[in-house]
Amino acid sequence: MNKPLAQDVHARAAVIVAEKVCKEIISGGTTLTILDQLDLRVAAGESIAILGRSGSGKTTLLSLLAGLDSPTRGEIRLAGQALSALDEDGRAALRAGRVGFVFQSFQLLSGLTALENVMLPAELAGLRDATERAQETLAQVGLAARVTHYPHQLSGGEQQRVALARAFAAGPAILFADEPTGNLDVATGAAIIEQLFAMNRSRGTTLVLVTHDQQLAARCARTVTLEAGKLVEQ
Repeated sequence: MNKPLAQDVHARAAVIVAEKVCKEIISGGTTLTILDQLDLRVAAGESIAILGRSGSGKTTLLSLLAGLDSPTRGEIRLAGQALSALDEDGRAALRAGRVGFVFQSFQLLSGLTALENVMLPAELAGLRDATERAQETLAQVGLAARVTHYPHQLSGGEQQRVALARAFAAGPAILFADEPTGNLDVATGAAIIEQLFAMNRSRGTTLVLVTHDQQLAARCARTVTLEAGKLVEQ
């Protein structure tokens, strides 16, 4: 697949904005700076990869951008809303129906079938056609015959495809993916990535991808690298 053409992000509306974001943690009585005065702007429909060495803070940054964690200082706006103005419930309500996630560890609920796992975010978003959406999205990732299976009955690749379907089922405007192929073999991982970008293109979803894989990052329209707590454009 050809890499998408890069576009001027300032010419389009920004759906994610981070301004002078700092994240510090206390460890053994010492303050450690994970992110330092970090700035980032992601435009609607853009695909961006965040690269960095292990321990550089990539997952921390993703959690902050998605409102799963709060910065020590600085401001983040998600879908036009300042996250600092919202409590935890408010941030969850903002994400519902707007934001999807694909994690390295799948994070499927073991007591739910593939169909029920995929239905969950659509139901939380209050969508009446959650079942139909889940069935359609599972079919798009090639799992129409596995809807009644539980996670332990699925291979790793199948579980990741369920996670991908779950991320897209509610039609999110923004998708965060954290090392989505980290637990998969090369062939299965490549298939998952093809599906990820195919669904991204067909639905116009903004994609923020965290990875250490340079080849995977090159599939995105823009790449930035996290170094010493700051982002460096490629």
